[in-house]
Amino acid sequence: MSANPKLAVWKLASCDGCQLTLLDCEDELLALSGKVEITHFLEASSAAGPGPYDLSLVEGSVTTVADAERIRHIRAVSRRLVTIGACATAGGIQALRNFADVEEFRAAVYARPDYIDTLATSTPVSAHVPVDFELRGCPIDRRQLLEVISAHLAGRKPGISRHSVCFECKRRGTVCVTVAHGTPCLGPVTHAGCGAICPAYGRGCYGCFGPSASTNLPALIPRLRTNGLDDRDVVRLLRTFNAYAPDFAEASTALERDEGSTP
Repeated sequence: MSANPKLAVWKLASCDGCQLTLLDCEDELLALSGKVEITHFLEASSAAGPGPYDLSLVEGSVTTVADAERIRHIRAVSRRLVTIGACATAGGIQALRNFADVEEFRAAVYARPDYIDTLATSTPVSAHVPVDFELRGCPIDRRQLLEVISAHLAGRKPGISRHSVCFECKRRGTVCVTVAHGTPCLGPVTHAGCGAICPAYGRGCYGCFGPSASTNLPALIPRLRTNGLDDRDVVRLLRTFNAYAPDFAEASTALERDEGSTP
């Protein structure tokens, strides 16, 4: 019987992209498999071993009563629980329902909405159970994922940068798209991890990795307006992959409220 630590990977409401990031590790995953026992990972194998698990990776948000029950079970059988991706850490794109009437969405999308059992909100895993670490991204970065797995199995703190995307632009020598071209960009308030891919190709950051450790949205929003966005555009920009992340949610809600109070 294997003495290696047990690793489990779980899915709630999500697109599976973050789990695919783990599969895409390829050579690194082969090396990892010699150090851990991947006991439960239905994206890779239908074979599922019993817990308890030393480390559980959870992708997806809580959107149904069944999800809420399931995440409590996962927490109970996991020594450490790490959430991976925007859905698990901030509710994901599906958290757009949190700012609207989910019944209207359900009626517009489904021919038989009475068959759809869903909660009024899409919430991160941390809203339901204690989480040991949150790994941001839509999808997550493979290097960060491997660092988190290695760190937790070694009993140390993951070495994940808390800088913004602007730091990554400077490190790779990318000219600031806002300063040089007037392109709207969320890089100053977005968590590092993607390698500043969008600015490297002349596009503004879309905030895939959620708010950075220290955001200054009151300073950034006027700049976004200067770059040609009105408040509705800014709300749309903030309400994408990490719409329900507290910093982005509070700023977008305040803009909506101010717009509604304007005569």
